[in-house]
Amino acid sequence: MSRMTDVSLIEGATLADGSRSDILIDGGVIRELGSGLNAPAGATRIDANGLLALPGLVDLHTHLREPGYEQSETVLTGTRAAAAGGFTTVFAMANTSPVADTAGVVEQELSLGLDSGFARVQPIGAVTVGLKGERLAELGAMASSRASVRVFSDDGFCVSDPLLMRRALEYVKAFDGVIAQHAQEPRLTEGAQMNEGSLSGELGLAGWPAVAEESIIARDVLLAEHVGSRLHVCHVSTAGSVDVIRWAKARGIPVTAEVTPHHLLLTEDLVRDYDSRFKVNPPLRRREDVEALRHALADGTIDIVATDHAPHPVEAKDCEWDAAANGMVGLESALSVVHEAMIETGLIGWADVARILSQTPAHIGRIEGYERGIAVGAPANVVLYDTSARRSFGTEDLAGKSSNTPYAGIELPGRVLHTFHDGYATVADGHVLDSAVVAEKARSFRAAGAGGAAAAAGGAVRG
Repeated sequence: MSRMTDVSLIEGATLADGSRSDILIDGGVIRELGSGLNAPAGATRIDANGLLALPGLVDLHTHLREPGYEQSETVLTGTRAAAAGGFTTVFAMANTSPVADTAGVVEQELSLGLDSGFARVQPIGAVTVGLKGERLAELGAMASSRASVRVFSDDGFCVSDPLLMRRALEYVKAFDGVIAQHAQEPRLTEGAQMNEGSLSGELGLAGWPAVAEESIIARDVLLAEHVGSRLHVCHVSTAGSVDVIRWAKARGIPVTAEVTPHHLLLTEDLVRDYDSRFKVNPPLRRREDVEALRHALADGTIDIVATDHAPHPVEAKDCEWDAAANGMVGLESALSVVHEAMIETGLIGWADVARILSQTPAHIGRIEGYERGIAVGAPANVVLYDTSARRSFGTEDLAGKSSNTPYAGIELPGRVLHTFHDGYATVADGHVLDSAVVAEKARSFRAAGAGGAAAAAGGAVRG
């Protein structure tokens, strides 16, 4: 056994498959599963009767804002928000300042994540220099850097040039990378403010047509087929996009797709009051789109849920609709929204939640350690979730720097009570732990090389 402070015994938890088990965590690794397990004196014991144990969640689409936009979020505050939501790995989008388009910037993001200790931060590299869509960024250098980047995206901007998109797909194929596309034809969405339809006409707001998303996805799956390279579609939002992705998968095209929690629950009707909390890109869509997205997630057409956590300072959202920034915070609420939209509707079970919020996003991003879920010998990334709780979600539930949640005042099910990252607690009894304490545990874990788990930078990336 390692130091007593590294040992935790979770007693009587319900696993995703419905079985009950104790979970013994020692030195960053799950050492034993079973009933009536023993732990040495001094070990932390957690009574998990009635709690669901899930593998630590993985978000393939997070905006941490640092460097450059620290007034909205920092790596530290963003990973605190991640821990509060049960996430133990987050993929940080490239739209920082400077843009994450060089090895130096992605390595800086990696280091900031290691220092925070609340979650692994895996940088996403930009596809093009400065996100300008003119020439490819240093894809190979970022892939071979200490950050071992495997996901590349200009999220916030579409790689709209088909030749540039083809070249990007060809380039990343050499090291098993993936291009994560923000599917938005720019010419079709100039000045767009909300979903295009009868409601946008009624409200006098410029519309964002579904075909602007669907046409780019259709083009890109054909390019991916031609090149034989991996494509990932960010924040799918329309029923038509689901049809295109389903067709592509039936042809064997290597495409994966994500849906955000807000596109699984919220609709364009919320825009009627011009409340900028509900302004997001892609926009909230029709009820028919929400239903199509839910069923596509349930049947595997859409592979994962990703938050698109997009923090903004108060002044960027507390203003007239036209001037407001797009985006919503989503890390702290994601599991509860999936619970509401997918579990309570009977569309999926908890084993599916483990797949779409942990195992599959880790696989897409080529992060090892999550493929077995909660298993003996696996890194101890574990979240304990109270499925019986209900709460009116509020800003007190947020642990990041920004408060632009669309769920304020909405009743949501469930609550994350404990999060373990690499075997040490980041959340206990529903409270995010002190940053200095967590940072020290992270340093100790890395210094010890605990349990062979993935503590070293880049050491858990396949390919």
